[in-house]
Amino acid sequence: MSGTAGVACKFHPDATLIEDYRAGDQICSECGLVVGDRVIDVGSEWRTFSSESGGEDKSRVGGAENTLLGSSDLSTIIGPGTGGASFSADGKAMYNNRPTVSSSDRTLMNAFRTISNMSDRINLPRTIIDRANNLFKMVSDGKNLKGRANDAIAAACLYIACRQEGVPRTFKEIVAVSTISKKEIGRCFKLILKAHDTSVDLITTGDFMSRFCGTLSLARDVQKAATCIAKKAVDLDIVPGRSPISVAAAAIYMASQASDDKRTQREIADIAGVADVTIRQSYKLMLPRAAELFPQDFKFTTPIENLPQN
Repeated sequence: MSGTAGVACKFHPDATLIEDYRAGDQICSECGLVVGDRVIDVGSEWRTFSSESGGEDKSRVGGAENTLLGSSDLSTIIGPGTGGASFSADGKAMYNNRPTVSSSDRTLMNAFRTISNMSDRINLPRTIIDRANNLFKMVSDGKNLKGRANDAIAAACLYIACRQEGVPRTFKEIVAVSTISKKEIGRCFKLILKAHDTSVDLITTGDFMSRFCGTLSLARDVQKAATCIAKKAVDLDIVPGRSPISVAAAAIYMASQASDDKRTQREIADIAGVADVTIRQSYKLMLPRAAELFPQDFKFTTPIENLPQN
């Protein structure tokens, strides 16, 4: 409760006023009349504990500072003038908003927004967004990719960040949430690796297996069998020159066809982002040695000799 100078209930001038910060009202304690609104809460925006505050008053602060921006994310905006002193003799405004953010910072802010939007659409965590932002900042400062579209560089940075964080996404998944072609993103990816000595781990079939099988709603034993099939196919050099994604897709197709939880090549191709014929080619290479690829404890619903031939 508190009394406020200049504001009082007209029916009970001496009554104490109650300030309701949630509604922004001042209420008479005697009759409940709202005698003032738009009360400003001058308290802290979060609880402060003496052991954590460190003697600093954090009751009024701005947004989180972005250390990647050269201007420390601070800017000034001049409000519109209303008095006569705000305009010259010919009626023109004397004080205008001039650009307070440098062009380089504006480029970074737009790229960070693009990376964040793409990440949100494929449910990537904050750690990957931060890594992609740092990578884009490094590329921007290096000026080695001048002439390339910033959206293409941002998409390539996001692809690299996924690889470096151990949760790789396919090029087609990145292309699906961007406005840039796969070829252009691939070019920027190669240029970034070459110009900035950035390394990424080689992708393997295991990087995609659990995600593909989960999206296809396959049983755990089918996923386990597909993982085993793909790994043995690579170890035995049965699928030389084939991409890990196509090998993983073919392994999922083989494992599902041998179980009672069957999936078509088209269903798997849609999830993996590869063509039906790509899956078929890898599958044909693996089929003659299928008996060596399945785990020992796999329970066959369809025997190996009855598996589809293509």
